[in-house]
Amino acid sequence: MEYFVWSASPIAFSLGPIHVFWYGILFASSIIFGLEFMKWAFKLEKKDETAIDSLFLYAVIGIVVGARLGHCFFYEPEFYLAHPLKILAVWEGGLASHGGGLGAILALYFGTKKYKVEFLWLIDRLIIPTAFFGFLVRMGNFMNSEIVGTRTDVPWAIIFSKVDSFPRHPAQLYEAFSYLIIFFILLSIYKLSKAKVRVGLMFGLFLTLIFSARFLIEYVKVAQADYDTSFLMMSTGQALSIPFFLVGLGFIVWSLKK
Repeated sequence: MEYFVWSASPIAFSLGPIHVFWYGILFASSIIFGLEFMKWAFKLEKKDETAIDSLFLYAVIGIVVGARLGHCFFYEPEFYLAHPLKILAVWEGGLASHGGGLGAILALYFGTKKYKVEFLWLIDRLIIPTAFFGFLVRMGNFMNSEIVGTRTDVPWAIIFSKVDSFPRHPAQLYEAFSYLIIFFILLSIYKLSKAKVRVGLMFGLFLTLIFSARFLIEYVKVAQADYDTSFLMMSTGQALSIPFFLVGLGFIVWSLKK
């Protein structure tokens, strides 16, 4: 069987010695989309828009810092504890979605206190573009030929020529399109309810759907942690997904009872 061979360059274009990567373009695009979505949501619900830019800056900083620290300490703790300055080398790659989510939530908690915005109201709206953010970031991983899947002989397997010559599950695409579907589900609920959804429900749905998808896709993803996780009987990504999933279920139940 002949498989599709993926050999695209991760560099979109170059300006002399400066290289612009697809990952960076997609990451930046997702941030811009998120900002514009939140401006639209604030206008739709007639909320004060003056705090949007500042709160979004809190979210971006929380995502980047949390995702970087999450990668360093969830997946490669031994290396980064031995080389702490390498934690700052974000350009070398290494961001973890679990850490990014945690970082954004913590940053926005403090931001909403400062700017007098209801925390859960904001989170319920922000998770919609966050799902689209996940889609674009995983497409960036695909362009980089990273976060590849395990070897397989399924007809849609892809050979990532920059990795090896074996057909593999396109795990990045599985995640990307799962997140895109979740984005449209959340957006539809938000629009059909005329933005009057129960407090905490959207956040709960987001966590349960995203981390259910992440848990299942981990079965066909090459292990990312640089330590043995056999004692867990699951991957690091799966272990980290369980508490997020449970918190999501808790928010759904709390929201429906409230």
